[in-house]
Amino acid sequence: MKLAGGRPAALKMALTGIFLVSAVAAGAHMPYVLPTLFDVGKGDHVTVQSAFAEDAFVPEVAMRDAPFHIDGPDGKVLATGPVTTFRDLSIFEADIKADGTYRITTGQRAGRKGKMARVGDKWEVRAENAPAKSGEQVVDVQSMTLADAYVTRGAPTTAALKPRGQALEIQPVTHPSDITAGSEASFVLLFDGKPLAHEAITLFRAAGVHDGRKVAAEVKSDASGRFILKPGDAGTYLILVRHRGAAPAGAETPYRSYTYTLAFDAA
Repeated sequence: MKLAGGRPAALKMALTGIFLVSAVAAGAHMPYVLPTLFDVGKGDHVTVQSAFAEDAFVPEVAMRDAPFHIDGPDGKVLATGPVTTFRDLSIFEADIKADGTYRITTGQRAGRKGKMARVGDKWEVRAENAPAKSGEQVVDVQSMTLADAYVTRGAPTTAALKPRGQALEIQPVTHPSDITAGSEASFVLLFDGKPLAHEAITLFRAAGVHDGRKVAAEVKSDASGRFILKPGDAGTYLILVRHRGAAPAGAETPYRSYTYTLAFDAA
């Protein structure tokens, strides 16, 4: 059986079901947004940095051309302040003038294009112009990245936590403002608005760059897309998940590699 464009159906099914192992997740660049505060009290703004990094919150490559924006407590999309981009990070301000919870986001960013090849029962990334080796199945792929963080002024609200219903994302079940060290926090992993089951998820500690304990947890979503994390220490954390699958109709490549992160503070 062939798909449109001559790609075997088995190839599409195999690629859609790929899980990245934690060693790969830990060693690849991941996007993030990091506000100066997650609970602003009665403040009226936060300053936000954003970058790609191998270690959580240690900027290496600036987040360029991202559609940064804010989802307000009423669900409306708000603009950020002007974005200043340096070589290793981007910085902007976000106005937090009304009470409630805001989602600060990079927006869905389309990144570099490349190739993936099947090697035995695994898939490996290939350089964009790398020739296929004999017997390899090589497909074109584009990276898609999205990074979120939730900031609250006054009492927490939930409108900004509503899923977008597109691509890869995490819906907090436990409100991010209620996450505390030593307690369980619940989330749902979604892809195109539907639960994504049995996907690998990694929790990184910001403090790990100092004490060497960078990974706080490695779990998988259950059959309903739910997963639970329990941050052991007070501090800032980053949830990372990756997923590869067939791209939607009209995309620039037939396959996409999605990366999503969610930053939060454990009190």
